[in-house]
Amino acid sequence: MAENWKDEDWAKELWHSGKVTRRRLLGLGAAAAGALGASMLVPAPWRGAFGQAKPYKIGTLQPLSGTAAAGGKTSLVGTQMAVDRINKSGGINGRPVELIVGDYESKPDVGRRKAEKLVVEDKIDVHEGGYLSNVCLACMPVWEEHKIVNMVGVCLDTTITTSKCSRYTFRPFDYAPAQAVAFAPYLVNKMGKKWHIAFLDYAWGQSTLAAYAEQIKKNGGEVVDTTGIPLGTADMTPFISKIGGSFDGLFAILFGAPAVTFATQAFDLGLTKKYRFAGDGAVAESTHLPALGNKIEGFVGVNRYVPVLDPPLNTSFHKKFFEDAVARLKQMDPSGPLPDRYVQSNFEAINFLKLGMQ
Repeated sequence: MAENWKDEDWAKELWHSGKVTRRRLLGLGAAAAGALGASMLVPAPWRGAFGQAKPYKIGTLQPLSGTAAAGGKTSLVGTQMAVDRINKSGGINGRPVELIVGDYESKPDVGRRKAEKLVVEDKIDVHEGGYLSNVCLACMPVWEEHKIVNMVGVCLDTTITTSKCSRYTFRPFDYAPAQAVAFAPYLVNKMGKKWHIAFLDYAWGQSTLAAYAEQIKKNGGEVVDTTGIPLGTADMTPFISKIGGSFDGLFAILFGAPAVTFATQAFDLGLTKKYRFAGDGAVAESTHLPALGNKIEGFVGVNRYVPVLDPPLNTSFHKKFFEDAVARLKQMDPSGPLPDRYVQSNFEAINFLKLGMQ
């Protein structure tokens, strides 16, 4: 993988190269911007179809580098798929969509700065994206101040739509408390009464921990202990090696590369053989399976999307979505990962925006 994500082959699709839409990228250095300036002056392909119609500018902030880069890239695939589909079908109210992409590097301060740039310099009409909950929370005041509708693409922190909610931020899918209500009865009644919860120690992990602890208790179970792992921890052995004692199941609340690290090291240390292993579906996303191999066998999770085409999910619409996503993901990763919930949720978030704008 290239050191700079903008140099990777898959990222070249973000630039106008005879595709349906034109996209601009935030955060380029002066030299890179100058080198690409000429190509940016070429009229985008959709111009001929839409005439002089002014495009809607949709900004999307994603973590395309840093800790959450893997999920940020698949999130962007879902966003791109939806925008391309909209432009191919006539745009929104007869106007094309122009996607403006920003990489917030998995950092809240960078995210807020890029959000300001999207609003003040690029003059976006709406925003879709997010991924990391701490970044979503950092950017929400920007959308509020400038009255920009913000459609969340991934962020699952409970407070985003509860105690810290904003009239300008919407989340068109489930979140931790809903997942916990659905999953906790199975955990307690089918897998075990006593649980140890390991979680990423930041906004999403903390609120998801609270949701599951509450529902496990309500269903007659018990959380005997918890282990918080700081976001960005490369080697989790010092944390995992301290997990032990008398309990039935180990519940993991992690995503992306941290999830792969945790599941791998927990297996290597024998924890997933000694205890039943369950957790948020983000632990075993389809994009993680090649790296996890048989070390994830036996894991039980809950997820909003899995790339399964068995009846009744084998609709023509699902097949088309699946095939498009697979083709794009293969450009990003030659191993050919299957679409995950980040592709799906960003795709749906853009479509929700479209409905609202219409």
